[in-house]
Amino acid sequence: METSHIGALQSKHAGLERQIAVEMARPAPDDVLLMELKKRKLRIKEEIAQLD
Repeated sequence: METSHIGALQSKHAGLERQIAVEMARPAPDDVLLMELKKRKLRIKEEIAQLD
């Protein structure tokens, strides 16, 4: 169970990373959105580290 949870978190983390890259590639990135995406990505990274 724990490995599937870690896998799901890693998938969410990768998805957020892609969203951040797409937003940063825009001519005028939304700083508020970027900050929120980065916070969510960090929370997931911390959760993965706790489970590892």
